[in-house]
Amino acid sequence: MGNILEVENLSLQFGGVKALDSVSYHIKEGEIFSLIGPNGAGKTSMLNCISGLYHPTNGSIRFKGQEIVNMKPDKRTTLGVARAFQNIALFAHMSVLDNLKLGRHALMKTGALSGGLYFGKASQEEIEHRKEVERVIDFLELQDIRHTPVGTLPYGLQKRVEVGRALALQPELILLDEPMAGMNGAEKELMARFILDMHEVMEITVVLIEHDLGIVMDLSDHIAVLDFGKQIGFGTPKEIQNNPEVIKAYIGEEKVI
Repeated sequence: MGNILEVENLSLQFGGVKALDSVSYHIKEGEIFSLIGPNGAGKTSMLNCISGLYHPTNGSIRFKGQEIVNMKPDKRTTLGVARAFQNIALFAHMSVLDNLKLGRHALMKTGALSGGLYFGKASQEEIEHRKEVERVIDFLELQDIRHTPVGTLPYGLQKRVEVGRALALQPELILLDEPMAGMNGAEKELMARFILDMHEVMEITVVLIEHDLGIVMDLSDHIAVLDFGKQIGFGTPKEIQNNPEVIKAYIGEEKVI
């Protein structure tokens, strides 16, 4: 398969601070790709550049061969790029179902008038959007809490709904920023299974940021390693495990790798 995402010489600077420094890598279509590195390495900044929240100082980002570095975030979404955030960005007072339906908002094509009156194409579009939301609910096993306000749910379930809202966009590329943060062992195992199913069943390319290196090594096809904004490693899990620079950056974590 070809590359779905190509990052070339990407740099991001805030005043005198270089969050990213000439980072280059590629992601093959249909794989699970992980970004790892110590805290402050630039991992979330990288996802912010891919999703359009940050505009890089220099460099190129190509999605399916198309340059997207100057595209607005909503345009990238319609192309097939979706993002689940590290810090949950859900509407706490709204139900799981309504939060997932909001995830489809960027794909709505009917205008406010026809949508408000709910006739013709607007009615048919609503049916199609609801089908996709129901598919996500079934996939993430959220049936029993579909009408529950998100703010009353345990943290692990809120993280699952956050991922579900990104999945509702039917992306070709999904960016998952620490989807297992704050979860216990059982919740991590369940989320890992969902990520594998995104890859194998839904055929979505997954970009994962995760601090649990055991999970990263088990799930990933390829890995890029960042340290203080610089890329210090890129390759398969086996290659990363044997990379001296990566081991050095993870002082005290060599045994984990």
